[in-house]
Amino acid sequence: MNSGPDKSSMARVDWDALPYGGDLYGEMHLAETTSAAAQPKDTLFPGLAICGVAAAAAAWLSEHYGFPIILLGLLVGLSLNFIARDPRTHLGLDFASRTCLRIGIVMLGLQVTFAQIGALGPAPFGALVVVMAATILAGVLGSRVGGQSTYAGMLAGGATAICGASAALALYGVIGKHRLSQAQFALTLVGISLASAFAMSVYPVLAEEFALSDRQAGFLIGASIHDVAQAIGAGYAFSDAAGSYATIVKLARVALLAPVVALVSLALTPADGSVGQPLWKRLALPWFITAFLATVALNSVVTMPPVLAHYALVGSKALLLLAVTATAMRSRMDLLMEMGWRATVPVLAATLVSFGVALGFALLLL
Repeated sequence: MNSGPDKSSMARVDWDALPYGGDLYGEMHLAETTSAAAQPKDTLFPGLAICGVAAAAAAWLSEHYGFPIILLGLLVGLSLNFIARDPRTHLGLDFASRTCLRIGIVMLGLQVTFAQIGALGPAPFGALVVVMAATILAGVLGSRVGGQSTYAGMLAGGATAICGASAALALYGVIGKHRLSQAQFALTLVGISLASAFAMSVYPVLAEEFALSDRQAGFLIGASIHDVAQAIGAGYAFSDAAGSYATIVKLARVALLAPVVALVSLALTPADGSVGQPLWKRLALPWFITAFLATVALNSVVTMPPVLAHYALVGSKALLLLAVTATAMRSRMDLLMEMGWRATVPVLAATLVSFGVALGFALLLL
């Protein structure tokens, strides 16, 4: 006769000693056995989506209030830089700040031809080269006065000498984050955008005060105002003839983007300290600058339909706006605040020298 349950079966079960003993519904077991492929992966979408919304907001503000679009992209991006604390946005923001930048610069080549450069003539072209060289040198010297690195001066001087924000983005791609922080880069972009907006409003008035001819005013404006659209707009604000000549001068500066990037690359000390590289390797241009030159060459031998050139310009501006906005979103506001006013000295020095030297050549040669 069974007298009752076995004493051994009445022994207390040690659930902690059993695998997944406390996993009532199996979540712990499933989490450990689920393959890594089933886990969500990083994608471009979060960062690109947020950057696209911010860039669209900057474009809307620029269209409705007449403020420079690049500057607005910077300010909107800086105001949203807390979003970059989320690692899920990094992949998309980095794609926008690098790949979109490079494609935008390549598309910018469809606005320039070698014939436009030749239309200047040897004397004005030589004067333009001197203006650009003096501007870059002023940026470097201004960086020393302001206690900034030489790389900050190269960036400010080169961007002022060529075509503003787009040139700054191209030069920063060569200089690199390891030499110049993103915060310094963002602050340089803000300074360049503000200086260009100021120049667009003031230089035509100064040209009238100096009683410059249409050709002289066109050279002054085209050789010294940073941004392409603002230089052309300021030229036509003076007169149609001045606007036409300012366009030629400004596009010649844009075409010199590749040589300036090559010279900056040559002047940089290799990041790994290997100074024994052959000269041809140090002069090798980034692929997007080479593609920019190829696009200029193609545009010089093949007549592009005006519609294609127009949409290429729109697309280039949109991509560069995305790149600027993404760069601002990835910048640290605490570092920006620490830099103070001294970080703007290179841009200010380059702007003043470019105006002074361009004015001198306009009065002497034209």
